[in-house]
Amino acid sequence: MHNEADKYPKVAQLKSVDALRARLAELHAALPLDDAIQTAAERSPLAQPLEVGGFRVGNRWCIHPMEGWDANRDGSPSEYTLRRWRRFGRSGAKLIWGGEAAAVQPSGRANPQQTLATPSNERGLATLLEACRAGHVEQTGSLDGLLVGLQLTHSGRFCKPDDHAKWAPKIAYHHPLLDDKFKIDAADSTCVLTDDELEVLIDDYVAAARLAYGVGYQFVDVKACHGYLLHEFLSARTRPGRFGGNLEGRSRVLLTVIDRIRSEIPGLLIGVRLSVFDTIPYRTSRDVGQPMAYEQLLPYGFGFGVDQRDPLKFDLSEPIELMRRLVDHGVSIINLTCGSPYYVPHIQRPAIFPPSDGYRPPEDPLTGVWRQVDAVRQCKAALPGVPLVGSGYSYLQDYLPHAAQGAVRSGWVDFVGLGRMVLSYPELPHDCLVDGKLKRKLVCRTFSDCTTAPRHGLISGCYPLDEFYKRISAREQLAAIKQRLSEDRRE
Repeated sequence: MHNEADKYPKVAQLKSVDALRARLAELHAALPLDDAIQTAAERSPLAQPLEVGGFRVGNRWCIHPMEGWDANRDGSPSEYTLRRWRRFGRSGAKLIWGGEAAAVQPSGRANPQQTLATPSNERGLATLLEACRAGHVEQTGSLDGLLVGLQLTHSGRFCKPDDHAKWAPKIAYHHPLLDDKFKIDAADSTCVLTDDELEVLIDDYVAAARLAYGVGYQFVDVKACHGYLLHEFLSARTRPGRFGGNLEGRSRVLLTVIDRIRSEIPGLLIGVRLSVFDTIPYRTSRDVGQPMAYEQLLPYGFGFGVDQRDPLKFDLSEPIELMRRLVDHGVSIINLTCGSPYYVPHIQRPAIFPPSDGYRPPEDPLTGVWRQVDAVRQCKAALPGVPLVGSGYSYLQDYLPHAAQGAVRSGWVDFVGLGRMVLSYPELPHDCLVDGKLKRKLVCRTFSDCTTAPRHGLISGCYPLDEFYKRISAREQLAAIKQRLSEDRRE
C-alpha cells in the first residue's frame, strides 16, 4: 500500500549533515547540528562533567531504561538481562538512568518477565548493578564519574503480570478514549485503584527504594511517564478525592513517594522520568496513524501537558509547574520524554518502520524528534539550574552525535539519553568520545523489531543488527510472526 509515509526520506538516504539540515528546514525544524563529531580530547561538550545532587557525573551521555521482557518469572535477571546491563556499562556513558523498569509490586508488572524491585529479588538487583559496573570498568578502566540508578514502576493501565496476552489493568481513573482503545469497561470500578490501595503502593515504592539503596544504587527514578500509573495520575482530573482533581491532588502519589524516600533514605538521590506532554490516542486508519475522535470531549481534560482547546498540541505550563515542585521536594534530576508507546508510538518513539501494534507514521519522524528536543529546550529555559535529560534522538541515526553535541553546546539540554540505539550499538558514546566516529553497521535504523518481539511474547533485542540475537531461536519465530502479519495486511 502506497501512502504519504512512503514519501518521507529515510535518514540513511541523507548523505551529509547539510542534507539533514536541508530536510529539517523543509519541515521548519531547526535542530542545532554540529558539523563533526568531537572527541573528549577535542573538548566535546558531551565529555564535560556535570554535578547532579552533589555527585560529579563524568560526561553528558545517558543510557535510558531498556527492558528486555527477559527476566525470570520470579523477577530475577536471566543471562539476557545481565548481558544487556553489562553492555550499558560498556557504553562509556556516565549516567545509567534506571537501567531497567523494576516493578514495585508483582501485580504492577507490564509483562510476566519484568524485573521486580521486591525483597525476594534483592540478589537479582545486586547482580544487575554488578554487571553494569563490571562492563564499565572493562571499557573505561574505572568507575569514576559513573552514576547508576534503578527505575521503579507500576504499569497501571498496561499491567500484564501473569500472561503476555492478558491485560490486568489497574487504573487511576476511567479515560474515555483509552478505555475504548484497550477494551476497558467504563462501568467497571474494580480496576480503579482505591485510596487505600494507593497508600499500600506508596509504601511499596519506598520499600523498593530502600532495597535499591541497600544493594548500592546511587539513585532511583520514580517513573512518571509513558501512560504508566504515576503518569496517568497526572491527568486524573475526574478522579474524586485526595488523589485527583487539581495538580496538587493529581501529583500527590508521586510527591508523597518522593517525600518519603527523601525523609527515610536521605543518602539516596531521586530522579523522575516524566512524560512532559501527551496528545490524543491514535488508531490505525488505512495503515496510517490517525487521532481518535475527540471533539465531543472538548475542552479536553484527559491529558497532561495537553492544550485543552486543541489537544493535538502540547501545553507545557502545568508540566513546568510540576517540575518546579519536584525540585522543591528534593528531586535532583529530571529525564524528559513524552506520550506513550502504547497509544502514540510515533510521538514517543519516532520511526519510519512501525512495531506490529503500531501504524505507519502520519508525519516525517524527524518532526517527532524535533518536537521532543524543542520541548526540552523550552523546559530548560524555564528551569535553567535543573539538570535535564533529553530523549528522542535515536531516529537521527548517523547524525545523533551531531545533534547531541549541538543541543548540549547550545544549552538546550544537559544530558542526551539513548534508548533503542543502545540495543544495537551500546558503545556509541565511547566511540564518539574516543574515536570521533561511528561504526555505521551497528547504527539503529529503527526497524522496531525490539518492540514487535515482546508484543508477541518474545524477548526484546536488536534482531537485525546484534549478532547475539541473530543466532537465537526467537529470531526465526519473529520472522514468522512478521510474515504472517504482512500477509494479513495484504488480504
